[in-house]
Parts: sequence; C-alpha cells; structure tokens
Amino acid sequence: MVSTTNTTPPTPPSPASPTAPATAQAAGSHTAGSQTAGAATLDRISWLRLSSVTLPLETPISDAKVFTGRQKPMTEVAFLFVEIATEQGHEGIGFGYSKRAGGPGQFAHAREIAENLLGEDPSDIGRLWTKLVWAGASVGRSGLATQAVAAFDVALWDLKAKRAGLPLAKLLGAHRDSVRCYNTSGGFLHTPTEQVLENATASLESGIGGIKLKVGHPDGTYDLARLTAVREHVGDGVPLMVDANQQWDRPTAQRMGRAMEPFGLTWIEEPLDAYDAQGHAALAASLDTPVATGEMLASVAEHMELIRHGAADVIQPDAPRIGGITQFLKLAALAEHHHLQLAPHFAMEIHLHLAAAYPIEPWVEHFDWLEPLFNERLEIRDGRMHVSDRPGLGFTLSDQARAWTVATHEAGARP
Repeated sequence: MVSTTNTTPPTPPSPASPTAPATAQAAGSHTAGSQTAGAATLDRISWLRLSSVTLPLETPISDAKVFTGRQKPMTEVAFLFVEIATEQGHEGIGFGYSKRAGGPGQFAHAREIAENLLGEDPSDIGRLWTKLVWAGASVGRSGLATQAVAAFDVALWDLKAKRAGLPLAKLLGAHRDSVRCYNTSGGFLHTPTEQVLENATASLESGIGGIKLKVGHPDGTYDLARLTAVREHVGDGVPLMVDANQQWDRPTAQRMGRAMEPFGLTWIEEPLDAYDAQGHAALAASLDTPVATGEMLASVAEHMELIRHGAADVIQPDAPRIGGITQFLKLAALAEHHHLQLAPHFAMEIHLHLAAAYPIEPWVEHFDWLEPLFNERLEIRDGRMHVSDRPGLGFTLSDQARAWTVATHEAGARP
C-alpha cells in the first residue's frame, strides 16, 4: 500500500466580519473559485483521507461489449473513497468508482484537489462542488475529473445527514421509505442460461422485485432464446428488463426491439451508443417497450441532450459518474419536469436514498458486488429495497475494504 505523508493545513481564515467593507469573502464574491466560508460558518473541515480500493470479482464479468470484442472481461472494480472530518468531530464518507480503467486517475486527481476543502464549511456543498471543479478546470467538467469530485460531494452529503441525525433520503425529503429493486448481477452474458434461471429464482426468493437480462450478443437468436427461457421461468407477472450495453446499431435495435415486444419488458436498456440521442429518440417513438439509457454519460449537460431529444422513457443517471449527489439532484429535477421514470445505475448504497426522494415511482439496481466493502447491509423484501434508520448513507468501511486498499492520501489533522 502506498501512503503519503500527512499535510498540515494553513490556519483557516477567520469568518468575515459582516461590518467590514472589504473582506476576503467580499473580494472573492464574483469569482467562483475564490469564495471561502462565510460569517455564518459554525464548523470547518479539518481532515480528509483518500483511499484507492481495488475490489476483486469472484468471476470475470462479460456483457455484450466483451462479445463484440470492444472490451475484455471485467475482473475488478476500482473505488475512490473519501473520508472527511470536521473540527467539531462530524464525519462523512463518500465514494466513486471506475470499471476496467480510470481508478488510478481518479485517485490522482482527487489527491491534487483535496486540500481545497480544508478550513471550509462542510454545509456549503454546492459552493464546494464548484470550488473543486475550478481547482481542476483545465481537465473539464465531465468524465474522470468530476467523477473524482463526486466522492468528495457524496462524503459531504453523508456528513450533513449524519450531523442532522437523519438518513440521507429523509434529509433530502423522501417520497417513500422503500424503492422497487431489480437484480442485474445474475444475468450477464457469460452466465449459462440454466444458471441465469437459477439466479433469477434466488433473486426473487430473496425479495428482489425484478430481473434484468444482458443481451446484445452478436447472434440475436441467442438473445431471444435466453429471453424466452427467462420469461417462461419467472412468469408474466415478474418485471423483466434487458440491457444491450450500447452494442446494437440503429437497424438492429429496431429489429430486436420489435422482436422483444411480446415479452412485455419493463424497458430495453442502452440499445444504441450512449451519445446517440437522436437514434434513441427515434427508437423510443417507434416501440411500445420503454427505452432506458444514461448510465454512461458523465455530466448533467450530456443527460440534457437525451431529455431535449425525448431519447429516454427511463433516465438512468449514475451519481458517481456525473459528479455526485449535488449534480444528481439537478438532473432529477429536470427529469421530473419531463415526467421521466428514474432508474439510477449501480451504487445502490447511494442511489437508494436518491431514488426514495424522487417524486415518480423509481427503480434501484441491485448488485451484491459491493457488500464486502461495508459492515452494513440493505434490507430487501417484497420486491423493494428499504431505507434504513441509520443516519447518512448508513454505511461504514469494513476491514476487508481496508485490506484491499492500494493507496492512501491524508490532508489536515484529524480532531
């Protein structure tokens, strides 16, 4: 494990006097990157720890991107964890992730910008998001850069909810205490059909409410045969989704979408390239089956293109990918305004809370991959994932997560 030397922060500036005609706060009021904690500040960030954690997967994972030769099977997931503490002893934890590549890059960028939070008011989450983005402005406002910012942002929201003594969903204003959930991890393309059927049975018996099946195999008859077997196995009453992972062109998506209409699917996910908003819009208009997409996009602006074109019936943002909870909430407001369904991608430990606060009945994706990283577990029953009464996100890092840590960086002094 690589560990860097602690960095002691400079003494934070005193809160600006409201009667002073020219203060540091006033001087920076017109420049987003130079604003600092104001006179109403009651607490300040005094310490941060970044951890790069590599989660090994028990079985190499293959979806359509592997079968079309665009990617290799996935064997691990890289996580960036951010832990934050304040002078008054409040703490928060957040994370982002990357699959196949990008984990070391996220950690490196986070390490460069971390000290910008020292001495700041942890309540000023929106301003701090902007400050961190400006700290790395030359690498843009999407992709790896904002994904690194996301881990800080999630930690700040976790801290805020913990300080309030509330689950994050309640802090945001929950519309429900549980959310419909479906399983993805049992239906990957590398899994033999008989095992997929067994996995579906196990998921439903565990209380999960729906099943998602990976499709997009180069031989479309293979997809239809697997889909037929799964629908016959689970029955017509079980919500069933399919996910092509962007591997169809427009004609193939049209043909396969029509062929799948009789199965009564809840949605067809990522039938086309993630950035083909016009293609998704045309497909959504021509099919009875709802079209879902958005998980691979890396900013609110990119999702806006989907919304502007009417490209998705179901929007699938990923909070760690688009910059964290602050950005997710902006997108959720836009999605609600356009009456879209919401089904966040991956990271159920975060997305359960965000989906619970969405006005239109959403879905959350169930993956058990992350369970070894945390000491706590989510409750799933009657087809739904339930918000716990634990404050914040409701999770603490396990000893196993510490053991899988490959690099750390600390800044400031822990109270």
